[in-house]
Amino acid sequence: MVSETRGATDVLSRARSWLDTLDGSLFGLCVASVAVAFGAGLLQVSFGAYSMTILEAWQAVFDPKVWFSVQAWQSFFFGAELPELPKRTLIVWNIRMPRVIVAVLAGMCLAVSGAIFQAVTRNELASPFVLGVSSGAGLTVLLTLVLFSSLAPFLPLFAAVGGSIAFLLVYMIAWQGGTSPVRLVLAGVIVNMVFTSLQRGLFFFADDLGVVQSALAWITGSLTGVGWEEFRIAVIPTLAATLLALAGARQLNLLLLGEETASSLGMSVERVRFMLSAVAILAASTAISVAGIIGFFGLVVPHIVRLIVGSDYRRLLIGCVFVGPALMVVADVGARLALSPAQVPVGVVTGVVGGPYFLYLMRRQEQMGEI
Repeated sequence: MVSETRGATDVLSRARSWLDTLDGSLFGLCVASVAVAFGAGLLQVSFGAYSMTILEAWQAVFDPKVWFSVQAWQSFFFGAELPELPKRTLIVWNIRMPRVIVAVLAGMCLAVSGAIFQAVTRNELASPFVLGVSSGAGLTVLLTLVLFSSLAPFLPLFAAVGGSIAFLLVYMIAWQGGTSPVRLVLAGVIVNMVFTSLQRGLFFFADDLGVVQSALAWITGSLTGVGWEEFRIAVIPTLAATLLALAGARQLNLLLLGEETASSLGMSVERVRFMLSAVAILAASTAISVAGIIGFFGLVVPHIVRLIVGSDYRRLLIGCVFVGPALMVVADVGARLALSPAQVPVGVVTGVVGGPYFLYLMRRQEQMGEI
């Protein structure tokens, strides 16, 4: 009876702690992010080879024949046959809407992954891309696409394996009785260069020109052509990684205090660090498996959120869960419409924005200390 009472008290205490984080700035950020994602998504589904107005797109998005159709939802979630739908509704829901939803999942994964890596390494320059995780995951995904295309449903698993190998290599290279922010970034650059070269070498083993073209688009980071299949691949790992990250927010806050402080508070630092790194790798690998290598996104988003809500990871991660999807949908809309009718890969947009921001952060490194 006493243990049950204590358990209930702990649950209430944790719930109260999370509610305390929902102040005006975080709430406003989340509401604004939802509004931006919704508006950008509506703009995204309004343009294409089959033209329709924003009002017609709105009507298709909220068509009751979809929302109240069990068969339609079975098709989206489980791959069942689609019911009979009006042409506009079919185009929006079967072709355009999946792109928006996959962008939401990918943005959430990369933002959460970047935030975790920045706490685990205590380095504001850290991200899946900078630490070589993206290139490691990318190598295994590309290997699967080029040589073992029948194993495509297992892409998140293979991507996680590749990302884990890359992160372990970075840690081994940077380890000299401990690590430092600078050594981790330099080791990440080295591993990224090696794995990127191996990716390009795989093209010599691809006989099908179509496979080469799709692989090139994927390496650049693109949401063109994604569908409900990619959603089904990504949705469960995304939810799992996000929930695990939120559950580990307190540990991430402790890691930011430094190893000695965290150890004195009873934390097994290395064990927690690698467990949280595994969550970050799962998140990054999931995004990479469906959207390709989207550079610098996981670096920039946590910084934007941190400027608004502060460095408390209970708030920072919630902000990333909302801001990441919004910015990814906006970036994809820009990539699609910037040179219409040609479509620019979304990775080009994030690279153009994120590259200069990375240089700016490097210039600030001296003022950041060990963070």
